[in-house]
Amino acid sequence: MLVTDAPAREDLVHRASEIVPVLRGHAAWAEENRRLHEESIAAMADAGVFRLRTPRRYGGHEADTRTLVDVATALGRADGSTAWVASVYWIPTWMACHFPEAVQDEVFATPDVRICGTLSPTAMAARTDGGIVVNGKWGFVSGAHHSHWQEIVAVIVSEDAPPEPIMALVPMSDLIVVDDWHTSGLRGTGSVSTVAQDLFVPAERVMPLGAIVEGVHADGANAGSPIYRQPLLPVASASSVGTVLGLAEAAREAFFERLPQRKITYTGYESQSAAPLTHLQVAESTFKIDQAGFHAGRLATTVDDKGEQGAAWSVEERVRARADLGAVCRLGKEAVDILATASGGSSIYSDVPIQRIARDVHAVNQHALMHPNTNTELYGRILCGLEPDTLYI
Repeated sequence: MLVTDAPAREDLVHRASEIVPVLRGHAAWAEENRRLHEESIAAMADAGVFRLRTPRRYGGHEADTRTLVDVATALGRADGSTAWVASVYWIPTWMACHFPEAVQDEVFATPDVRICGTLSPTAMAARTDGGIVVNGKWGFVSGAHHSHWQEIVAVIVSEDAPPEPIMALVPMSDLIVVDDWHTSGLRGTGSVSTVAQDLFVPAERVMPLGAIVEGVHADGANAGSPIYRQPLLPVASASSVGTVLGLAEAAREAFFERLPQRKITYTGYESQSAAPLTHLQVAESTFKIDQAGFHAGRLATTVDDKGEQGAAWSVEERVRARADLGAVCRLGKEAVDILATASGGSSIYSDVPIQRIARDVHAVNQHALMHPNTNTELYGRILCGLEPDTLYI
């Protein structure tokens, strides 16, 4: 095993920032081809992006969630699809760290291993000698084209026991990839569907879904690390918000880059920057980005502090994690919408980045676990003394 010292957060964020020109240069290609460019994958590997959630004993960084937020923000400034795929890889990689050590040895034997995944139990499984047999299909599998493994969720059904949701790790070579990702936003993520047909999964690569959701380990290999002793949903929430912050900052950068050359057509303003409306728009969007940063920071700090303390999570804290995630998504989208509206008719051309940024942030807000309305309603239920109506907290 290769045990490494973890780089400082500043170093990891700097590495991510350095590859922004490469990622930005391939953003249009990724959108057109509906997957990330190989040079973008290579650049992120060189920057250590894929090792952020890998245990140090395998050469990883065991980065805290504040680092994930800052790195994803840097990547999102370059391209929303790239940042999204990176954040998606971080979550199943974290999940893999709860499996038996022998399974981790197999998975992390691949340098810069990339694991895609889903939380949707859209497959069925049956027990057999030595493991399970799985049949089913999963959608929205971001980064599947460049993955080595997929984390799958299925339900084991038998005549003499209640349905049992499980999570398993399978090599991508065991799955059929269905190229069905034709969307309006986040096109570069390549979030295709995958299919299992009579797929045998050995028992050691299968765990109860509830154990992963609660952050329970199969053995003690990672149980003592603050990074891995957390419930899944707060971790996943904190892993995801940086992409939205990055998209919002990218919109602001794109707007100000075009501002000096723009007038407001059919008005007396020869310079858009002279219009009071513009002043209101840039100030309001900036405030919303700042507010989104507050919620992202509070979420990451809560996850990291509880990990360090080994403290239990209350139901309200778990739900607030999703509420913070939803707030970042809402505020980030509102900031982008303001700047996109202020960008005028010329901004709808495909070579103007803000139109892609607007479509990407809209797509993020449609995600079932990130939808602002769903998460705000869930938080309100708890504040009103009701029980949560979901297991995904």
